[in-house]
Amino acid sequence: MALLRIEKKDGIATVYLNRPEKRNAMSFALLKELVSTAQKIKKDRSIRCVILTGEANVFSAGIDLADLNSPKNTAFAAWELIKPGQSLFQKAFLIWQELPVPVIAALEGFCFGAGMQLALAADIRIAHPETQMSIMESRWGLVPDMGLTRSLKGVIGLDLAKELTLTARIFDGQYAKDIGLVTHLSESPLEQAQKIATEMLQRSPDALTAAKRVLDAMEHAPTKSLRLEKIWQLKLLLGKNSQIARKKDKNPEVQFLPRQYK
Repeated sequence: MALLRIEKKDGIATVYLNRPEKRNAMSFALLKELVSTAQKIKKDRSIRCVILTGEANVFSAGIDLADLNSPKNTAFAAWELIKPGQSLFQKAFLIWQELPVPVIAALEGFCFGAGMQLALAADIRIAHPETQMSIMESRWGLVPDMGLTRSLKGVIGLDLAKELTLTARIFDGQYAKDIGLVTHLSESPLEQAQKIATEMLQRSPDALTAAKRVLDAMEHAPTKSLRLEKIWQLKLLLGKNSQIARKKDKNPEVQFLPRQYK
């Protein structure tokens, strides 16, 4: 059985974590599949928006502790943490943040540890009010090492980030919305994600990429953000989809070309 299930329809790729018998806990094999799947999506210019969710109404219960504690994985895990550059544990999540298309996470059931870090790699998070959530790594004597220092920045304040990380407290979707950790609450997160994705399809795929790149730079590379505004605007003005967007505003039946830029 594939560890990820992918549905593609009308430019939207819905990616399901597919280990329902394990509450979609993340094995090392699943982490590798997250990387390879994101790489394929990046190359597929017909995909204009991604939704991340989980099978069986559960996002993810976090890292698969049986896999993590297995002696056969000790050397591999140690090398990933020692080697230069991003580890597999970081890349499996940050690669979704770096995609050139919007990524929406639809959260239900459990969103613990590694699941939380994957959700934070999304641009928009929609949670059921009763979703159970936690930055849980300290409970297992670990530190969040899957890109949390990048993906959590700007989402909530540093003091609250420390409190939630140091206590490994479990909280619900309503609390997550109150503190700004999720974008929206919905009784049907996947349906809400699909509505937002469909709304985005009405916009130029190149404009979506440009806006995401510029807004990400505002948070993570502020010294470059103003320059990027100018560069991306020039690219868009020279591209065909910008012209199509102005025609589509008057005639909704006009269709965009595939995404031009990375």
